[in-house]
Amino acid sequence: MRWSLVRGRTRPAVAACAAVAALAATFLVPSASASGAVATRPVAATAQGLAALPAVQPVTDCADVTSLDLDGVTDAPVTITSATVVTTGTAAPYCEVRGTIAPANTLVMRLPVDGWTQRYVQTGCGGLCGSANINYGQASGCPVVEDGTVASATTDMGHQGLNDGSWALDNPQAQIDFAYRGVHVTSQVAKAVIGRFYGQRPAFSYFTGCSDGGREALMEAQRYPDDFDGIAAGAPANNMVVQNTFHHAWNVLTNKDADGNYILLADKLPLIHRAVLDECDALDGVADGILDDPRTCRFDPRTLVCADASTCLTEAQAGVVQRLHDGATDAQGHKLELATAHEWGSELEWTLFVPARQGQTVASENFVTSFTRYLAHTNAANPDFQLSDLKFTLENFWKTVQSSSYLAALDPDLSAFEKSGGKLLLWHGWNDQHISPQGTLAYYDALKKTVGARQADSFAKLYMFPGVAHCGGGNGPNTFDVLTPVMAWAETATEPGRIIASNVTDGTVTRTRPVYPYPAVARYDGTGSVDDASEFVARTPRTSPAPNAYDWVGKRLFSSDYQTWCRAVDGKLVCRPTRTWLTARADAA
Repeated sequence: MRWSLVRGRTRPAVAACAAVAALAATFLVPSASASGAVATRPVAATAQGLAALPAVQPVTDCADVTSLDLDGVTDAPVTITSATVVTTGTAAPYCEVRGTIAPANTLVMRLPVDGWTQRYVQTGCGGLCGSANINYGQASGCPVVEDGTVASATTDMGHQGLNDGSWALDNPQAQIDFAYRGVHVTSQVAKAVIGRFYGQRPAFSYFTGCSDGGREALMEAQRYPDDFDGIAAGAPANNMVVQNTFHHAWNVLTNKDADGNYILLADKLPLIHRAVLDECDALDGVADGILDDPRTCRFDPRTLVCADASTCLTEAQAGVVQRLHDGATDAQGHKLELATAHEWGSELEWTLFVPARQGQTVASENFVTSFTRYLAHTNAANPDFQLSDLKFTLENFWKTVQSSSYLAALDPDLSAFEKSGGKLLLWHGWNDQHISPQGTLAYYDALKKTVGARQADSFAKLYMFPGVAHCGGGNGPNTFDVLTPVMAWAETATEPGRIIASNVTDGTVTRTRPVYPYPAVARYDGTGSVDDASEFVARTPRTSPAPNAYDWVGKRLFSSDYQTWCRAVDGKLVCRPTRTWLTARADAA
């Protein structure tokens, strides 16, 4: 076995993990003494492929955490306001730590008071954040999370309470903290607190998040490649600027007539969904109510047009359905977002932007107004902005994406993260109603082109979950564990394979289905129940179902050139690009 020194501790550069019925494999893992010395010792691997790390006990009392000296840990003062032991409603007792990282990043931590297994897990938050609640999401099934032996933390990313964007007004530092700094400084402080509480820093550190938490995850891999050994990034809002302007605005405006009334209402969505399933459900070999890969579906909503309003669509309604599927364009047909904004098969989730009645304000409209008023155009807040003010033009597109590029996490060059030993698991639900799966597919494609397909596969995997809505839910198998595969990959070099996803009703598993690393898909290959994962095998399609899906106006945003870094100067944001990227903007347009 060859070894390399990564992040100041010994880490395996190459390892193998064999499944042996009676014996567990053995690996060397880091062991840090209180003095900071690093050694290695052999430990067994668990059945899940994790390193069987010895439990560590605290070296100080929980209450003493408030008096820790954290000067110099990060770039700003840290204040620990409370540290109390929590024993009720938990898998195991933990020390709950609360504090602030200046100027206003709330820190919340959970430190096991008995039997810490040397792992740190940081969780992300969604929307525009503003609250600090540890939420493991699709990592809650991870055994070391369930048994309460991991140390964990989260942050509100520099502002409190308000999720409408108004917190950003005249507060450039809060904008920077929300964009990328808050998660980074939280990781620095949390690991320092762990080091003092247990007498040693974590052997392995992880991040897991979905939606904006997925964006936060990719920000970490792109900007701070040494913070985490493994990252699980779900349904990432990494193209945040386009998503919260043109994407969600199109959801609403393309469904309005000349008088401002909605053309399509939610009572038609079950009709459309049933027609999609009738057309495409069996294409994957199993008629089970979900589309294994919606890109193979060639549904035409005009087939539902007829004179009977109770069972059909009007021409105008069919046009809305097609435009919602296709996504935003300008008047000349230039695509202002990736092709396929909403996949076929996801129609029951469209209530996010298709209202139940006239006069209703849908969630998509609120997303656009809150973001565009205060965040879309740097140093140019417009509290009076209305949805109808948004112009679907190439000029406005480039003006918008240039102004707020610091919020996007689209840099596909993860070579520094790979060199640091990091592992990335990307995942997305095909029925996501908030964030198009195409964005994650495009990012993964850009990653492979940037670092090389074989190299990318050595540290990054993508999983696409059929029938799963935004960060969970939906009619597909929507309960699964994305953190354990990342941990096993980082700790014992156990490369992720299939992930078993389940439908659970009233505590009972009603369906299981394997999901394989993209581009492989699950195919029924048995004679038993189609609700049993063991009846399915992996198949890799010979060709992509959508070879030109990533050809849109903003395709060059998936580059290192788009990334910017910002400072707060005299109450304004001053940003500089990682590299100059807009010199050929006219050509790109």
